[in-house]
Amino acid sequence: MIWVFFSEEEFTSSIAKYNNLLTPGLDKLLWRHLKNIIKDKAYLKRIINIIDVCFELGHWPSYFKTSTSIVIPKPNKESYDSPKSFRPIVLLNTIGKLIEKVISGCLQFHSISNNFIYSSQLGSLKYRLMTDVGSLSLILSNWDGSRTI
Repeated sequence: MIWVFFSEEEFTSSIAKYNNLLTPGLDKLLWRHLKNIIKDKAYLKRIINIIDVCFELGHWPSYFKTSTSIVIPKPNKESYDSPKSFRPIVLLNTIGKLIEKVISGCLQFHSISNNFIYSSQLGSLKYRLMTDVGSLSLILSNWDGSRTI
């Protein structure tokens, strides 16, 4: 029996946030290509099925882990004699990046909804802006249990 870990909506909402002009991954697949591929629900279901089977088996294929680093020069530098004049970037497979983004979103959602993260450690999590943290701190500091908000 195959467990279903991820939904179509999680993948479509995650991929929608990627800019079509970003550098292609190690697999030379552009985000606009992947967006067009998953418009066909049959292909999207196949990708999700592969990921679900990987989770069920506890095996993450090396294809998704393969990366390469390239060094690009920073623009408008007077001299390129110093290492500070260059920027290394890492290229991962595009599908692997999408899967990592979906997994990250799921982990954040479940961690927050099950109170696994202490309220003072909400920085850089989705749906947790500093104004939310400030409001939460104010509510918790004034909370005496006798009234509801």
